[in-house]
Amino acid sequence: MIVGIGTKNKAKIAAVQGGFSELLKEEIQYESFKTESGVSEQPFSDEETIQGAINRAAAVLEMSGGHIGIGLEGGVVQTGYGLFLCNWGALVEKGKHPIIAGGARILLPDSIAKRLAEGEELGPVMDDYCQSEGIRHHEGAMGIFTNGAVNRDEMFKHTVKLLVGQWEFRRTES
Repeated sequence: MIVGIGTKNKAKIAAVQGGFSELLKEEIQYESFKTESGVSEQPFSDEETIQGAINRAAAVLEMSGGHIGIGLEGGVVQTGYGLFLCNWGALVEKGKHPIIAGGARILLPDSIAKRLAEGEELGPVMDDYCQSEGIRHHEGAMGIFTNGAVNRDEMFKHTVKLLVGQWEFRRTES
């Protein structure tokens, strides 16, 4: 089976490989491609973040020629309690409706939320905040603000496992 991964982000690739390998025993070949989300650089709602995941999954399915396309998208959601980090994933197969799943959420610190509200994107804001580069490829904002309890790849792996579990359920129903 060929699984297309709609990103070159190391944390997301690790999440997809980890999620599939924990749940499936079959041989899987992974192909990762840089894909466009078709949404804002910084998605600001569940709907926009979901659409970005679906767009990436559909694009990589075509690019990879695989059996499944996986798209993962991080975003933020404004609530009455503040701005929350969110993540969504989509699994796409030819001729079938996308499978969608979301993952963990945490409240972002006010200083980060303010910068995002002013139009900045989370990745560069986190690099600046941490005085480092490439936070999104490693622990991510989730890892930083949970003191390493849950890193970005673990967060997305949970979402991937939700996708794979739904996909397996759909296969048994067919």
